[in-house]
Parts: sequence; structure tokens; C-alpha cells
Amino acid sequence: MPATIHSAAVFGLEARLVTVEVDLHSGLPKIIVVGLPDTIVQEAGERIRSAIKNAGFRFPYGRVTINLSPADWRKEGSGFDLPVALAVLMASGQLPDAFQGLIVVGQLGLTSQVRATIGVLAMATLARRLGRPLVVPEDNAAEAALIRGLTVIPANNLLSLSGIVLSHRPWPRWRTAAARRAPVPHWGYWPSIIGQQQAKRAMVIAAAGHHNVLLIGPPGAGKTLLAHATAELLPPLSEPEAIEVTTIYSVANQLTTGGLITRRPFRQPHHTASVASLVGGGRSPKPGELSLAHHGILFLDEFPEFTRAHIEALRQPLEDGTVTVSRVAGSLEFPAACLLIAAMNPCPCGWRHTSGRQCRCTNSQIQRYQRRLSGPVLDRFDLFVPVPPVPASATTAQANDDPRPLVVAARQRQRQRYQDERVTNSRIRGRLLTAAGVLSPAEQTLLQQAMERLQFSMRAHQRILRVARTIADLAGAEWIGRDHLAEALHYRPPPLLG
Repeated sequence: MPATIHSAAVFGLEARLVTVEVDLHSGLPKIIVVGLPDTIVQEAGERIRSAIKNAGFRFPYGRVTINLSPADWRKEGSGFDLPVALAVLMASGQLPDAFQGLIVVGQLGLTSQVRATIGVLAMATLARRLGRPLVVPEDNAAEAALIRGLTVIPANNLLSLSGIVLSHRPWPRWRTAAARRAPVPHWGYWPSIIGQQQAKRAMVIAAAGHHNVLLIGPPGAGKTLLAHATAELLPPLSEPEAIEVTTIYSVANQLTTGGLITRRPFRQPHHTASVASLVGGGRSPKPGELSLAHHGILFLDEFPEFTRAHIEALRQPLEDGTVTVSRVAGSLEFPAACLLIAAMNPCPCGWRHTSGRQCRCTNSQIQRYQRRLSGPVLDRFDLFVPVPPVPASATTAQANDDPRPLVVAARQRQRQRYQDERVTNSRIRGRLLTAAGVLSPAEQTLLQQAMERLQFSMRAHQRILRVARTIADLAGAEWIGRDHLAEALHYRPPPLLG
């Protein structure tokens, strides 16, 4: 009679329940795995055979059929090793059926050691939703315990786990995760910025409202420093945000520790990265840099050096905050609500409009360089910030007030206004934008004149209102005033096109 045990597999960022069935038949020794297994799952047979023998059990002689159900989902990864091994022992009568109601995941070594697997946090979320205990490798137990209210059963090796069943001892439980502590905020980039008062003001606005920024300036002006300094202004992740970010890193196999990620991510991919690594996808779709920067900052230095395919692939995710990867078998969505900071030079050599340095670029070279950024892509930026070279006479950073309390207060006003801590001014639209961006007749006239004269699109019109709303929040104003709107307009026209 077939033995049955439940496991889980990750599809995108979501885990789904998988039923593992094992049946034994007489005949020549052979292991057959069905249910759309990938190469790693198909190779599990020999790992499981060695693990069972080295744990002191007998691997059944004959034909072993392993079915992973539902059969129309492709099963990937090594997390099925442990549930399949237990099902084989149950089917051969060496273990009783003691795993009903549990979800079991884990990779097996040849010595029967249970090794860590990826995507455990997503599986823990599934187990908590289904109300089932989760058996995981001991190395993954701390990660799974991040989900509150979940019973986590750690497994060290196949022999010890089988011994618990045979001796009828109660399942061991992983201790409750330690209390989450907010990280000590890094504070070193922002105080070290020399000059750049206008650019620093723009980055405060970007941090307060989560607005995308394009920095334009010559080499060495401080664009990279400004990007890193902006990360210091962002508040720590809330617990729901931290769970989202940690799940992404778990699925992407980039979770270096079992603890919760509480610091907002800062990602800086090189322009030679592939489109799939930037946006997400691949043969087996995985999160890209956009998703790894979720709730944090994605910094793209030398922005025009990215290929047109890279740049155009950013358009939909920057507008929607999600990456949709479509395949024949279906579509997957990865969250990508990141703050994009891009940096570029005003021309290929970088010295256009810079006093004391001669630009060697021809007009055609400058136009070709600037045209790498299409109008629709430029429309995705809320703030266009010139970063001029710092004078040689400025050798020390000026003492400035800490802007972090202003950013925190502005975020608090947005949280109260929208009744959602994950919604910022950069994400509002429709009725929320209409209610938050109320303008007086004089301000409406000013905005209309600016749109006609500078030929702004309606998307740019909405972004101006969002930035003005953030400036008003920084000032503690209930309504958008003329000064707030004028400052928002000041950041809108792209200087590189001038």
C-alpha cells in the first residue's frame, strides 16, 4: 500500500502543498520519480538510497515509484529528499505512519544528515496558514520560527528523526524566536557630504515620500555618496515589511543568516548584469535585483550604460511596484516596491557644463548618449537632481541638522492619511491622489502653465502632485501650498535635456 506524506514547494514567492506518495513493487531495482520533477529531484533517488542505508535501515529491493502531486506543477529543488526517504521507510514497514498532519521539507546528505534548503520562510507561511507543524532542517529552524504561532520541528539527521517515531517520544520543538530588535542605524555617509545642499534637500524629499531620483553630474561630484547617504535616512523595516524582504532573500538563496532582515536593502548591480538578474526571471523564475531591493533602494550607477533592454524592462515594475514573469505554464509576480536612485553624467565624457574642464563630446555624441533614456523611462522619475562639482575650497562637510526626524514625521503623516504603513506618497493614485493633492485655483493655474510651457505628460503631472504632497508633509502642512508646488516643479524638468 502506498505511503503518503506532505511536503511543500516554492513557486515564485509562494509555497504550495505537495503530496509525496511512494509505492513499492517487485521486479528489477529501479527508482522512478513522476510528477514533473526537475533534474535535482530526479537525482534524489541515489541520495536517498545512501542516506537510508547509512542511517541503519534497509532500502527496499525492487521497483520504487515516487509520485509528487499535483502532477501538473514542476517540482524543483532538493527539499523533497527527507519526505521521500520517510515515505520509503513507511512503505517498506520500517517506520509507522506518524507524519499525518505534518509538512516535511529537507535535503539529505549521503550520511543521512538533514541539510538546509531554500525558501523555508515561504513554506513556514504556508504551514501557519494551514495550521500544521513544519519539520525543517535544524539549520533552517530559526528562519521558520520567524513566523509567529508556528510549531517548528527541527531535524538533524534521518536516524534521530526516525528514533523519535520508533520510541513514540513527543516531537521536539524549536524555541520561540528571540524578540526582534531594531538595528542600530548606520550614520556616516550623510554627515560626510561636502556641499550639495540642493541635492541633499532632494534626497530628503525622496526618502520621505519614496520618490525615484535621477542624479546628473560629472564624475566625482558625489552621486554615489548621495545614494548611500539616502539609505541612512530611511526608517527601519516594520515587521510585515521585514517578513516580505526576508522571504525574498530566502527564495533567492541569499539569506546569509537565519534571522529576520530588519535593515532596508541597498542593491547596486553593475551595468553588465543580465536583464533577468536585474528584473527577475530565468528558466526557473527567481527574484532579480528589483525584488531584492523591495522596500529599500536600488542604485543604478552610470544609468545610460545599461542596455536599452535593461532600461525599458524597468518601466512596468517602477510604475506598478511588481515584476510579472510570464511563462507557458503561468505567470509569477515578484514584489518590487523599491526606491530607484539612478546616476548619470551629463555627456559621455562627463564634463559638460563643468567650469575648468573641457568637454570633448560632439553634439551628436551628447544627443545619442541622452537618447538612451526614453521619454517614458524619464517619466518614471519624480526628482531630477543636478549634482555640480564641489569647489576645491570646500574641504569639510558643513554641520547640518539631522534630517531623519523630519523623514520619520513625514512617513507618520502618510501612514495616518492612507491607513497603511506600506503606502507612501509615491504610490498614491486615483481617489487617494485626488484627496491628498488638493490645490487652490492659483496653484492649479501655476501647474497648468508649467505643464503647457514644459510639455509635461499627465504622468508627470501626477508625480509633481505627489512630490508636492511630500514637501508639504516635511513642512508639517495639512494642504499643498504654492511654495510646496513651486519646489516640486523645480525638481521636475530634466536638466540633461536642457
